[in-house]
Amino acid sequence: MKFGIDRLLEDSNLRKPLSGKRVALLAHPASVTPDLTHSLDALANLPDIKLSAAFGPQHGLRGDKQDNMMESADFIDPIRGIPVFSLYGGVRRPTDAMMDTFDVLLVDLQDLGCRIYTFITTLRYVLEAAASHKKSVWILDRPNPAGRPIEGLTLRPSWESFVGAGTMPMRHGMTMGELARWFITTLKLDVECQVITLQGWEPDAAPGYGWPLGERTWINPSPNAPNLWMTRCYAGTVMLEGTTLSEGRGTTRPLELFGAPDINAHALIKTMPKLAPHWLSGCRLRECWFEPTFHKHAGQLCSGVQIHVEDASYNHEAFRPWRLQALAFKALRLQHPDYPLWLDFPYEYELDRLAIDVINGSPLLREWVDDAHAIPADLDDITLADERAWEEERRDFLLY
Repeated sequence: MKFGIDRLLEDSNLRKPLSGKRVALLAHPASVTPDLTHSLDALANLPDIKLSAAFGPQHGLRGDKQDNMMESADFIDPIRGIPVFSLYGGVRRPTDAMMDTFDVLLVDLQDLGCRIYTFITTLRYVLEAAASHKKSVWILDRPNPAGRPIEGLTLRPSWESFVGAGTMPMRHGMTMGELARWFITTLKLDVECQVITLQGWEPDAAPGYGWPLGERTWINPSPNAPNLWMTRCYAGTVMLEGTTLSEGRGTTRPLELFGAPDINAHALIKTMPKLAPHWLSGCRLRECWFEPTFHKHAGQLCSGVQIHVEDASYNHEAFRPWRLQALAFKALRLQHPDYPLWLDFPYEYELDRLAIDVINGSPLLREWVDDAHAIPADLDDITLADERAWEEERRDFLLY
């Protein structure tokens, strides 16, 4: 299969509208060609492309920033001599001065298929800025490695944030090009936007189900996104960022496992199937022990659970990571009603809302966990309605 960047590099006819234009690139470390050349270098080597600037999202163009709320600075590319602007530093939205450096912005970002992943928020912000400044945006599309499944509650009105760019469920099942089309329509943006589409993407095909496994090298789009298995779990395990439980940062398998020094993972794994066995389909859970070298519970031995989605037990359509993680919270709450589960700290610059609520785009998930009388069917009732509505809404924007 071919990504958008591959097609643009190969086909000079696709590039003709860029002739004589100042071109900028929004990219990160996973913005590479099949031979692992970074897109910035590949474009700079073309005689008909005039690169005038580059932009980096959260974690930076180089991907060097490990954690959330670690900002990147602007700098001058030492090889190309062009400015590299940070959209996760002093600003989240491009400034007027930044927008004045180009005519066409190429967006080549590998997404993970989850609403909270901030690259899609940055996509929205650059589309809005381009509309205001009458600039063109080209999306060099890449596959959604989590595939087409939809899962999770839809973000509620007034809950937009840097980890909630729009009213979509946690797992949206769209590519960046498709999301750009959705943003332009729903936000009523007057912007010239072109999608250089994927060629040969088969999101329902095994074994990758969205990612060309065995064909393309996995490059971390952010430091704690080390493999496809993390991507499959992420729509659920990202909720751990709003809790006192470790999400595995400081280990070699971040966001595939969770735990804490003061929980009983063995008992947790026994309780979860009793509550909602159908929420655990398509994967295997394994009790494990880990000691984070940094982040939550650093240097402490944690009783944990690892979610395995890399073997023959994986069922792409059945696996529901958001429900699985919600069920783990519920089981822990039932075992220990007073467990201090929710973290209260500034999360992505949201100062007056609990992190778990910012992540989920409403307090509904937290309220369900904390309600001793609420059962899985109660959460399913509202979530299934959201998922069905999104499946219908996104249909007009799908390109593949």
